[in-house]
Amino acid sequence: MSSDTLNATQLAEDEVVFPRRRYGQWISAAVVVILALLLVRVIVTNDHFQWDVVGDYFTTRSVLVGLARTLQLTAIAMVVGLALGLPLAVMRQSSNRLLRTSSFLFVWFFRGTPVLVQIIFWFNLSALFPTLSLGIPGGPTLFEANTNTVITPLLAAILALGLNQGAYTAEIVRSGLLAVDQGQTDAAAAIGMTRAQTLRKIVLPQAMRVIVPPLGSETISMLKVTSLVSVISLSELLYSVQAIYQATYQVIPLLLVASIWYLIVVSVLSVGQYFLERHFGRGTGRLKQNTSRIEAAA
Repeated sequence: MSSDTLNATQLAEDEVVFPRRRYGQWISAAVVVILALLLVRVIVTNDHFQWDVVGDYFTTRSVLVGLARTLQLTAIAMVVGLALGLPLAVMRQSSNRLLRTSSFLFVWFFRGTPVLVQIIFWFNLSALFPTLSLGIPGGPTLFEANTNTVITPLLAAILALGLNQGAYTAEIVRSGLLAVDQGQTDAAAAIGMTRAQTLRKIVLPQAMRVIVPPLGSETISMLKVTSLVSVISLSELLYSVQAIYQATYQVIPLLLVASIWYLIVVSVLSVGQYFLERHFGRGTGRLKQNTSRIEAAA
């Protein structure tokens, strides 16, 4: 090795690299910390928050019953949304124009009207149809009942939330299906798989990486949207705390009770979403890891 090479190597070893000072980041971090401390101080020292009242009502029976109803509505609405969304997304991809148009119109209508309007509409369905009947055309009536008896506040909420969620889920699933390369479908067809087998075994497992993140966000959003059913006097979480503060006039503490419960449930759902994303993204993670190893070896 030549003396010039040795000198260059020695200089490289003796050279000290100083990290770049990022004063802007330090100042921003300091401002955020100061604002956070001020916020905590206000929350802790302001007696009007009435944290003792929050503690008294946090686990009362009516609040817990309302929380259970909120979780029930969220779960049912998401199940209905999935049950509708998957076939609607497949129909949008169909070569049959009638199926494509029907799916488009369903999504257009339920995404285009506010969910609050849909809740009120289903609750007042008796204004259009005083009785609901089922029978054979030109023949006997098999079933007939008063609409208000059938469409209870709970059923009205499930219909409104589930149908609305079905429209959004259909678009989420459709985006996942479109994200899968067409070559995957062609390869499956080349080895003799039917379209149903291709969808179930090839396309959907790969599309889940795209579907799960927005669907998880929709679940969290649905949890909060359930508060809208309080307008039809359904005893979910918000309606339960409203009933209490209308009697006690302790509005802020009871709203804090509801907010804390919402935050707790959303945090749990966010953790579940993280593990689901990691589960369905395992192949992508291994691919990235292997690519990094190949690049490092090169």
